[in-house]
Amino acid sequence: MKKSFVFTFLLFCVMMAVMVSSLSAQQEGRNKRIGTAAATELLIPVGARDLAMGGASMAVSQGVDAIFWNPAGLARQTNAAEGTLTTMSYIADIRVNYGAVGIVFSGFGTIGLSVKTMDFGEIPLTTNDDPENLSGRTYSPTLLNVGLSFSRAFTDAITAGATFKVVSEKLGRVNGSGFALDLGVQYHNIGGLKGLHMGVALKNIGPQVSFEGPGLLRTATSRDGRRSEQFYSSKAASFELPSSVELGLAYSRSINESLSWTVNGTFANNNLSLDGYRGGGELGYKSGSIGFAARGGIELSPTESGVDEQIFGPTAGFGLSYAAPGIDLTLDYAYRQVDFFSSNNMFSIKFGF
Repeated sequence: MKKSFVFTFLLFCVMMAVMVSSLSAQQEGRNKRIGTAAATELLIPVGARDLAMGGASMAVSQGVDAIFWNPAGLARQTNAAEGTLTTMSYIADIRVNYGAVGIVFSGFGTIGLSVKTMDFGEIPLTTNDDPENLSGRTYSPTLLNVGLSFSRAFTDAITAGATFKVVSEKLGRVNGSGFALDLGVQYHNIGGLKGLHMGVALKNIGPQVSFEGPGLLRTATSRDGRRSEQFYSSKAASFELPSSVELGLAYSRSINESLSWTVNGTFANNNLSLDGYRGGGELGYKSGSIGFAARGGIELSPTESGVDEQIFGPTAGFGLSYAAPGIDLTLDYAYRQVDFFSSNNMFSIKFGF
């Protein structure tokens, strides 16, 4: 009981410190460093179940779905092995694809591997000499994130996890590379209160992303000596990762053997964008080996004037699950309203053995 009290107190102190730093860093409701981050694809959500709840479920996200939201939840997967595949129609005809697997090693912990890619299609290549693309040439940016996760349960209530991510970006003949680290903790049944859960995550911590490649070469003549015109490499600026500290609470209850519900709330302190406030919930029904869930949520980024700067609006979705002999199958769908662009649609399929 004493250890649980100390752990709860420390989490409360972290929460208060983050909120105070947020108020001082984002005076007048704005962050002057918005738009200066690299590798912002790290922020694009994956996992239809959690997205349908507005991304607010980091305190209860579990299994391979939790790798993105809070790696501590990976240790709570209910199968010896799990895998998931996710695809989402993002903005401007961009498609996001994601896959992950998680394997439980008894007495050691759970290890996960995840891969996220973005498909931009073929983009017409225009230049100063060919502004109308009469040549018909095209190019396609390549953005790839690969993550290796480890999560472990220390008690029935407390789990912790980490994800090491490699970031690779390529646009034409210029490449960007870097790495990031996610750290997370989940504390279920806080202080012995059944159904009350808390999650804390530090996401995208790491050095600045650097850029290089032959696309940065420029021809010039040296001022010193008698060298002829030759290639010189332009040194590209490095940019910070979009790191954040996220704190979440959730409360779950079972109405009877078939019906259950969960409400979630999350506060995200972002270093290179406005802070986010997320809320969502889930109503679940289970009959025998078949389950159904309805979900909804929203994320807000209000400024001092009260205007919400978040272009992503309310979310909704559902999930269907079937426990077959030897395998569990789950299909999740999420819808997210978007300003100025077509709405996002995400499908996820998860299987467990």
